[in-house]
Amino acid sequence: MTPRTDPPNDTAARPRERTDLLTDASTRPRERADAARNREKVLAAAERLFAERRPVTMEEIARAAGVGRGTLYRRYPDPASIALALLDEHERGLQEKLLRGDPPLGPGAPPGERLAAFYDAMTELLERHGHLVLGAETGASRFAAGAYGFWRAHVRSLVVAAGVPGPDVLADTLLAPLGPEVYDLQRRNGVPREEVASALARIARAVLAPS
Repeated sequence: MTPRTDPPNDTAARPRERTDLLTDASTRPRERADAARNREKVLAAAERLFAERRPVTMEEIARAAGVGRGTLYRRYPDPASIALALLDEHERGLQEKLLRGDPPLGPGAPPGERLAAFYDAMTELLERHGHLVLGAETGASRFAAGAYGFWRAHVRSLVVAAGVPGPDVLADTLLAPLGPEVYDLQRRNGVPREEVASALARIARAVLAPS
């Protein structure tokens, strides 16, 4: 699917090394039915294993998915590539809600409320899949990931809709608290997810308050 007006169609929203997020399915190579079933089995099995938050081997994933190692290696070279594929699936689901979901996460709510809902959804994603994000989007690699471009385009569009000046700087500034290292530190310090989301919501409503 190609983003239309929210967030704007920005080439920065396309990933460099991962699959295009929300790209029109007609532009992707057609996947055979058996290959799709194997992919789904592999991702489901890997999700269960990665949730244990320990090193996972390709042999363990193949065994849990009920597929041969050759089948697994034809699509994924290593466990890290499977983790990236899983993260891609979760991020794409959230992006769909941002584009076409119900308000306040989707269109139809004031910019400050949409940003607050975005923060809540992103902290939930970090809470559930932080082990995947930490392995894929830390440091400079976070900005190279296609998802960051999408999040940035979305937040920038909210800043513009609120009529707040400096949308380019503000977009990156408002995304900074969602760095996986930051969230991981907060959780290790005992701060509940809900408290993190609530603090970020206050920032969202203050920065994008109606003038």
